[in-house]
Amino acid sequence: MHFRAFIFTVMIGCLLASAGWAQDDSGLPTAVITKREMVVTANPLATGAGARILKMGGTAADAMVAVQTVLGLVEPQSSGLGGGAFIVYHDAKTGKTTTIDAREKAPSAATEKRFLDDTGNPLGFRNAWQSGLSVGVPGTPRMMEFMHDKYGRLPWRLLFNQARSLALKGFKLTERTSSQVAGLLERNSSCEDGVRLYFRDPAAFEYFVDTDDCTAKPAGTRMRNPAYARTLKALARKGADAFYYGAIARDIADAVQGDLNIGGDMTVEDLANYRVVVREPVCIDYRGYRVCGMGPPSSGALAVGQILGILENFDLTGYPPLDVEVVHFFTQAGRLAFADRNKYVADSDFITVPVVGMLDKDYLADRAALITGTDMGTAEPGTPPDDFDPYAPDPAAKLSGTSHVSIVDRYGNALSMTTTIESSFGNGVMVRGFLLNNELTDFSFAFEDDDGVPIANRVQPDKRPRSSMSPTIVFDEEGEVALVTGSPGGSRIIGYTAQSIMNVLDFGLDPQEAINVPHYMNRNGRTDLEEPIPGVTLDYDAGALAAELVDRGHSGNLSVPPEDRVGIIAQTSGLSIIQVVECDHCGRGKWHAKGRCHKHSYLIGGADQRRDGAVGGR
Repeated sequence: MHFRAFIFTVMIGCLLASAGWAQDDSGLPTAVITKREMVVTANPLATGAGARILKMGGTAADAMVAVQTVLGLVEPQSSGLGGGAFIVYHDAKTGKTTTIDAREKAPSAATEKRFLDDTGNPLGFRNAWQSGLSVGVPGTPRMMEFMHDKYGRLPWRLLFNQARSLALKGFKLTERTSSQVAGLLERNSSCEDGVRLYFRDPAAFEYFVDTDDCTAKPAGTRMRNPAYARTLKALARKGADAFYYGAIARDIADAVQGDLNIGGDMTVEDLANYRVVVREPVCIDYRGYRVCGMGPPSSGALAVGQILGILENFDLTGYPPLDVEVVHFFTQAGRLAFADRNKYVADSDFITVPVVGMLDKDYLADRAALITGTDMGTAEPGTPPDDFDPYAPDPAAKLSGTSHVSIVDRYGNALSMTTTIESSFGNGVMVRGFLLNNELTDFSFAFEDDDGVPIANRVQPDKRPRSSMSPTIVFDEEGEVALVTGSPGGSRIIGYTAQSIMNVLDFGLDPQEAINVPHYMNRNGRTDLEEPIPGVTLDYDAGALAAELVDRGHSGNLSVPPEDRVGIIAQTSGLSIIQVVECDHCGRGKWHAKGRCHKHSYLIGGADQRRDGAVGGR
């Protein structure tokens, strides 16, 4: 047998035993397997950029910089230099896992009445979103530099070459971007300058729209962005200071203050003062694994951890992933987690968040005891055994223009990053080839409830808004990386991420199979099931499952027929998952010189075809 064929046979046998991997004959996407390194993103060009850096000997941090600069160009509706990110990073050399908070900040002039009109009523989301009020101080450029300085190996300038080349030579506009442009244009009452709200900014309008008939440029259009290439050149030469000081910073502040709808108050001083924050990961043990993610100001690790911690009180052995019992338990756990999230979580630099108490095993067992065979209805927050401030809940569910990146390099380092500009195309204003975020709409629009109790997630100067982003790394019982996962999707990110972990750890699915399973969740409101997508998700009878859930009391609107009381909707996740599987070949005569059993780690990757996800590596 040829050596490569022999190794592949050994690897497949190992994976079949260790990870439940099997060839999928259903026509659905299947997992990708590599031996050294892997990168998974929501776009093939971004994945290719990261894979090239890894092949050159770069670290996960190096590859992330290349990936992020390409994503900001080819998937501009989701992330970019004008936004922010959260990262969970495992450094194999030190064995330390840390989290990097590059969340956008409110300007120093922001007040808790930011999103109130002259009469004291909250602004409508549409007006707040498409305005200078919504723009937070971006964190992405400073984050890229921080990660490279601390964890990179390759020259900084090299990491920008692929994005610069694409920006100058051009790339094909994706169907996803084109359709999202079209969707926003349809919301305008008129396409005239001065009346048009979406793509009101002339630079963004010229770039994304066929100005002759006010339609979105079609998929396949050759797009060039020389302004973005010049911005990248400045970053490559001068580092992140080129963004936070000087001409670029002035242009950002001017664009925010001079917004054609409602001006904001960001200043060049706000940009100059921005810093990323290194925080400890928030972790919980789940069925012999340790699940670590991003803590406040993100609610991700706490809510994902609570869902899993509650589910650990139920035996899921023998159930398929779409069994009504599994869906019921998961949605009830989601209700309880979101009830706590909405009340207790905000920027921990401003409030006391009961992080330890919210993940206390006894507390979660008590919460799990509230789950019966019938839907509990709207859950009330619990009282965790920890210190917290007496704040009112903020139950608003936000939309998101976000992307997720998972990377494992040849050195064993692992990176999970969720990156965002908030809603689709951020606030719609383009500066020097990149879009500004609308991240501040993640704050509560009201600053207190009807009884005058302050809301934890209210606007305050220099505060970071609460997020649902859930970058996650899972470790096995020996402390080795077992799974890297995360997703875009607004507040649905929490459910997508928790379900991906459950699908792998509880049901033995490989990463792609885990992604292919249709989603289900409850954010303490209506239970929603995912409408199956032919060739993308596993086919199932969503109507029959919905009817079973209605029989268990799950109901949205009691005035509609029973089969419509559970939502069957599109749930556009963008999961990027890498599983690390260690195989020993002791029975095949493979030994180290010191007489110890020879082991190999293989990487199994899955990318979400609900978007344009792709896996790369070797």
